[in-house]
Amino acid sequence: MARKNKAAKAASTAAVKSNPYVQRVLADDDLRNNITAAFEAAKDAYERLADGKAPAKALVKDKKLQKDLKAAAQSLREAGTKLKDSPKKRKRHRMRSTLVLAVVGGGLALVLSEDVRNKVLDTLFGKEEEFEYSSTSAPGTPAQPVTAA
Repeated sequence: MARKNKAAKAASTAAVKSNPYVQRVLADDDLRNNITAAFEAAKDAYERLADGKAPAKALVKDKKLQKDLKAAAQSLREAGTKLKDSPKKRKRHRMRSTLVLAVVGGGLALVLSEDVRNKVLDTLFGKEEEFEYSSTSAPGTPAQPVTAA
């Protein structure tokens, strides 16, 4: 039983360590501050709601509760924006730009260089066979025009 718990803990620890969101939270101070501020504001709002007042009435009339909820929402919004702006997207954008540049460069090389174009055509369709054409029939006599009588 203890082995299973240790194995499960090791697996969950490895999953957490490899999670890019967890890595981002650990590395980014602003993101951690936003998450902490959202948690604190939500906790304060919950405590104000748990006072015993009717929740609907408290939401409408309690200005401190409204302020806490706005602060929590703002902090969560900022944290979400920071999580969306991950370095992965920039890397993918670079790869896409490199691919477009390679395709455009290859197209220009094909258009501008006859040697490259011939090499590509030979690779795709095989070498072009050069041959001389010689006719096996003798040139015929030209047809006589028919005159109307």
